[in-house]
Amino acid sequence: MTHLQTNYLGLELRSPIVASASPLTGEVETAERIAAAGAGAIVLPSLFEEEIVHEEVSLQDALHAGAEHFAEALDYFPSVAQDFPSIAERYLTKIAEIKQRVDVPVIASLNATSRGAWMRYAHSIQEAGADALELNLYRVAADSSRSGEEVERGDVDLVEEVCSSVSLPVAVKLSPYYSSMAHFGRAVTDAGAAGLVLFNRFYQPDLDVDTREVVVKLELSHPWEIRLPLRWIAILRPLLGATASLALTSGVHDGRDVAKALLAGADIAMTTSALLHNGPEYMAVLHTELEAWLEENEYASVDELRGSVSHASTEDPGAFERSNYIKTLHSWTAPPNLTPSSPSS
Repeated sequence: MTHLQTNYLGLELRSPIVASASPLTGEVETAERIAAAGAGAIVLPSLFEEEIVHEEVSLQDALHAGAEHFAEALDYFPSVAQDFPSIAERYLTKIAEIKQRVDVPVIASLNATSRGAWMRYAHSIQEAGADALELNLYRVAADSSRSGEEVERGDVDLVEEVCSSVSLPVAVKLSPYYSSMAHFGRAVTDAGAAGLVLFNRFYQPDLDVDTREVVVKLELSHPWEIRLPLRWIAILRPLLGATASLALTSGVHDGRDVAKALLAGADIAMTTSALLHNGPEYMAVLHTELEAWLEENEYASVDELRGSVSHASTEDPGAFERSNYIKTLHSWTAPPNLTPSSPSS
């Protein structure tokens, strides 16, 4: 029998397949179904500071609308603001509810914009009973007055402050756009992060050429998107050793994708799009496919598999770096209809 148990952020998981943040993990009923289908852990959708602030401003505007004409009306609703649960309060309640209904670790996710908010909500999430915290460093560095070094130093300082203020294990979800990913990944773990999640998918806006409006459209991931995090997992695994956990996310659609992540050195593989497309019970299919691959390739456990094709373990480390560039270019083969025909005699 193949053993699927793994350790992530110091938590013992029954499986290396984790349901990452999505609408499915944020609802009690679907989170329960995902856990029942075998998930190793569940990551809740992110709590966004912008949504909290927007809700607070909108509520205050609604309460005071027309107050200059009917000020006495406010006396009839003295406690509306206090009685109405905020987004943050509803999020914390959801943590407790899901914790009661599932038998796997529940990881909360936080994306804030101000230092005070990061600290405040991290403490609240810990008090609500989350098993771990994922810091979602989702930002576009568009401020031309700040250098790359300043941006990275600010992120590392933020991670250090949050990690030192809570007892929860903290994972940091990164984008792939740092100037020196290997250096930054090590700096984040040195600052106290128990693990890295690679990578955040940046949702790119489109333009409608007819209306000249910016179009926001969510597209689910595709299997080919696993290649970028796969490369960096393979590079970072030997650099970080056993000091930090590594989670691969983006492009995990079947059991073979999970095997790829583990071979490269990931402790877990996270999936979202596959569950959104196929439903919560698809988690069980991923497990069946992974177990079949492990048995076919004679691996007795996830531990035995992990990192066996990382940068340090593979026979061709250059395949993960620049030396593979030319080989990749020459790997293209023209389709028959583009192959030049021999000149006729």
